[in-house]
Amino acid sequence: MEKVKLNNGIEMPIVGYGVFLVSPEECEQCVLDAISVGYRSIDTAQAYYNEEGVGNAIVKCGVPRNELFITTKVWISNAGYEKAKASIEESLKKLQTDYIDLLLIHQPYSDYYGTWRAMEEAYKTGKVRAIGVSNFYPDRFFDLAKFSEIQPMVNQLETHVFHQRNEIQKFHQLYDTKQVAWSPFARGVNDFFVNPVLTKISQKHGKTVGQVALRFLIQKGIVVLPKTTHKERMIENISVFDFSLSEDEMNKLEAMDTGKSSFMNHQDANAMENLFSRFNI
Repeated sequence: MEKVKLNNGIEMPIVGYGVFLVSPEECEQCVLDAISVGYRSIDTAQAYYNEEGVGNAIVKCGVPRNELFITTKVWISNAGYEKAKASIEESLKKLQTDYIDLLLIHQPYSDYYGTWRAMEEAYKTGKVRAIGVSNFYPDRFFDLAKFSEIQPMVNQLETHVFHQRNEIQKFHQLYDTKQVAWSPFARGVNDFFVNPVLTKISQKHGKTVGQVALRFLIQKGIVVLPKTTHKERMIENISVFDFSLSEDEMNKLEAMDTGKSSFMNHQDANAMENLFSRFNI
């Protein structure tokens, strides 16, 4: 498994298994399946309500804890120093671990500066090995990075061929912050899996459209978090290191960028109201 080095020297697998929308009931088995076929990075969140399932899998999988890379995220309702500090302890308990490899602020809302202070403290005491953010657009990312003691090591964003997030790259580069792609398959929108450009390239390499989409991001140095509950797809999604895309193929895929979110624009007021209503915020 290839890895990327975060700006504090910690190494993170470039392919991880995401458990967004994996039910608490099936999460444990899904994570066990993912680990059994070679995944070592597991991405969860307080708002996914399945940290316990991940924790059970960590205990039962038989892989030493120091070979796993576990990510979770502080949710909006836990924003602020005191709430975030308590929520970190709760996540550690649910995950059944003494430390979290990567802790992120899930959304750039409420008192995320207070949240960041709690995360910096957890980092300094060894409860967390790396800290970062999720869904931070250029302005808020730069503001937090510029005026914090510890700069974000990761920014997790909706990233796929239709939305490559080129506008934030210069900000990430300033702080050597790594980009992590959630929904690298764009949730299948815009006829993703039958797209003619992706299909032609996939046929040339004898790979699937999904594998080409993941390989594209990996070659750009972006960490990917494909999600599936099917073991055969888990194997498919991790089998992306035995081929490379040519410069011409990369250029064709880069030309597919629309610069727009496919389903979750954080600068759309209605979308954010719907998000807050969903979680009773």
